Amino acid sequence: MDAADLNLLPALDALLAEGSVTRAARRLGLSASAMSRTLARLRAATGDPLLVRAGRGLVPTPRAVALRDRVHALNREVQEVLRPPDDRLELATLDRTFTIRANEGFVRLFSAPLVAAVTKAAPRARLRFVPKPAKDAGPLREGAVDIEIGVLGNFAPEVRTCLLFRDRFLAVVRAGHPLLSMPVTPERYAGAGHVVVSRKGDSAGPVDEALAALGLRRDIVAVVPGFPDAVRIARHSDLVALIPRSCLGDASLMDGCASFELPVETPEIVVSAMWHPRMEADLAHRWLRDTILSICRSPPL
Repeated sequence: MDAADLNLLPALDALLAEGSVTRAARRLGLSASAMSRTLARLRAATGDPLLVRAGRGLVPTPRAVALRDRVHALNREVQEVLRPPDDRLELATLDRTFTIRANEGFVRLFSAPLVAAVTKAAPRARLRFVPKPAKDAGPLREGAVDIEIGVLGNFAPEVRTCLLFRDRFLAVVRAGHPLLSMPVTPERYAGAGHVVVSRKGDSAGPVDEALAALGLRRDIVAVVPGFPDAVRIARHSDLVALIPRSCLGDASLMDGCASFELPVETPEIVVSAMWHPRMEADLAHRWLRDTILSICRSPPL
């Protein structure tokens, strides 16, 4: 079956509305001869004369009368589909659920101010936070997740990104820990017992590389999946936890603990927002990205 020529739709709408080849041509900015040729094509496509001579003018056939309102509505709908979207976003009536995939640390620190900012501006919008067991672009590609928060790493090349904030690692121990009695040297730091965070169960990281360059090695006693777990263990033991500085903003998490700068240099942590390019021009999605950026650029540290 041959595809319909949608270029004929505006002409059919104009002809049925005007009942005149000349007026329809003027309406569309065409010559009368060009509109006459288009009417011939419409007659062939519909199998109906559509407009027939009656004295000096033209009158519509019964098929044309039956089609007039349908064609007008259809033409208007097609024009809406093919027109660029309205650049206005009505937040007061925005009824939408956004899914954000992030680790536990981000949720603990930023979810409360983010929810407050979103619901204040868009009372009918909803946020759904889901865990991030691994770095996988599948949920973004499939549309199951609107925005992912985390460290880029080797992520999908087509994914759009925006830097949210830069972080760095600190050491956390219980209040009164022996390490706090004097300056922490690489030797004293490496000589303590450690609890580290890894979703995959790995124990080595940038700190170990820096210590190895000095001929030192940490004694890793425990590996846990999240930073809050590491801090809780450090609070009730002599183990040293390694956490991002942003976690210090969680007062309840840090209760009974103290932090100090690492005695070795480690790369900074670059935290970004990630989204699929199909959402790039979506006004509501763009607003959410801007809101997340605003919250993260003013963290409660």
